[in-house]
Amino acid sequence: MKKKILFPLLFSALMLFGQDVFAQSAPAPPDSHGGGSNVTATQSGGGAPIGSGLFVLLGLAGLYGGTKAYQHFKKQKEA
Repeated sequence: MKKKILFPLLFSALMLFGQDVFAQSAPAPPDSHGGGSNVTATQSGGGAPIGSGLFVLLGLAGLYGGTKAYQHFKKQKEA
């Protein structure tokens, strides 16, 4: 009985209060960083590209799902 109450309570608490955790901001650039003003990487168009990584992840997920579906249909065909 305790597990049936404790797990949803703990899960709810983590979902509600877990969003208040933030990373630290980037340190200020050195005086001779080459720009006229201090701009962050997101303002200047920099940052890490996520497009190619996203397509790799989707491709691998599709291959995994296709393999699992093939194994499932092969198993049904044999039975």
